[in-house]
This record gives sequence, structure tokens and C-alpha cells, in this order.
Amino acid sequence: MKKFVAAALCAAMMVSGCASRAKDIQAAYVSPAQYAGYSCDQIRTDLVRIAGRVNEVSGQQDRKASNDAVATGVAIVLFWPAIFFLMSDDHKEELSRLKGEYDALNLAAVDKHCDLTAAPTAAAH
Repeated sequence: MKKFVAAALCAAMMVSGCASRAKDIQAAYVSPAQYAGYSCDQIRTDLVRIAGRVNEVSGQQDRKASNDAVATGVAIVLFWPAIFFLMSDDHKEELSRLKGEYDALNLAAVDKHCDLTAAPTAAAH
């Protein structure tokens, strides 16, 4: 019985320590009002910048999630100290904020009737 409880505890720790995939991270709320004074060109420029950063951070987050999955597999099958590799930082908060900024910029563009047909899209959004 003790082994079962220990295994269940380890499994719970591993699942809670795993990084999320970028597509599963929700956007934080960012008010579009902060972009009210922006011109359509400024909004487009920021969308390009933020979309690039979202794509970059999404790649980093997905690599972290994959590495955590591998470490979990190793921990379960071979070597329980691999659990400690799951303790490193991920990019969840930054990605959530960036997605929120991207959404707020899009809302500001809609309010200003900006044409964003050539604006980039953010991956995993």
C-alpha cells in the first residue's frame, strides 16, 4: 500500500510540474484602450513585433513541454530523480501576456477600422 501511495504522489508531482503546450496557454486580458492613441501604422508595427515574439516564445514553450514529457517518461520508467528536471521555468506568463497584447492590438485595429490584411498571425493562438 505504501508503494502505491508513493507512486501516486510522484505521478501527481510530475503532472503538475509539466509545462503546457503553447496552444493551451490562454491570453491574459490586456485592455485595448492603451492602444487608443495609436495610428493604424503603429498598430500594424506592434502586431508584427508581437506576432514574432509570440512565435518565438511559443517555440520555446513547446520545446519545454516536450522536454518535460521526456523527463516524465524517464522518471516513470527508469530514474525517479529525473523529476527534478521538470522544476525549471517555462514561458507561460510571458506567452499569456503577449497573446493578450496581440488580442488588444487587434481589437484596437477593429475600433479604428484599420486594414490588417497583410498583418502577421501569431502561432499557437
